[in-house]
Amino acid sequence: IFPANSGNKEITWMMLEAGAETDVVNSVGRTAAQMAAFVGQHDCVTVINNFFPRERLDYYTKPQGLDKEPKLPVKLAGPLHKIITTTNMHPVKIVLLVKENPLLAEVEALQKSYRVLDLICEKCMKQKDMNEVLAMKMHYISCIFQKCITFLKEREDKLDGFIKSLLKGRDKDGFPVYQEKLIRESIRKFPYCEATLLQQLVRSIAPVEI
Repeated sequence: IFPANSGNKEITWMMLEAGAETDVVNSVGRTAAQMAAFVGQHDCVTVINNFFPRERLDYYTKPQGLDKEPKLPVKLAGPLHKIITTTNMHPVKIVLLVKENPLLAEVEALQKSYRVLDLICEKCMKQKDMNEVLAMKMHYISCIFQKCITFLKEREDKLDGFIKSLLKGRDKDGFPVYQEKLIRESIRKFPYCEATLLQQLVRSIAPVEI
């Protein structure tokens, strides 16, 4: 808890990588993220909420149960983990991270990756200590990957076309309508309707017209 309260993002990240548990509570029943938020260290809260151990992703690079093949090829674990742990959730940033790695910027690779993200999302929601924030993030990235696949299959300009669509503003005020619709669609498709975070997002967004 002390690194988070100090406001030092690097030390907080190092502690997490060394195995610090994010769900352990102190004497007043608060986690490190809750205490950091209480004292205004929101950068550290972001680091904690976006942390996802590489070992948890590597689990999917090994055949499980009756599976003969792993759900995720080993070569995709690195680039996928980089996207999972990014704190910049702008859709253009995520597509650029996909585009910069040739191993990931292929239809089959993205298909395997988004299916793993969906499995992680499900696990986040069904585990004892539910993590709605991480589940929503995995679902959101999965939705962007699926849209990447559509552009790779159907457009000659491929991911460049996707980025242009996300950045293009409408004529009257420059507002990026396509980007807004994509984000709203990802929220609408979140499969766990009972999630408190989903209900909060819907209440915030529903009354606002594009």
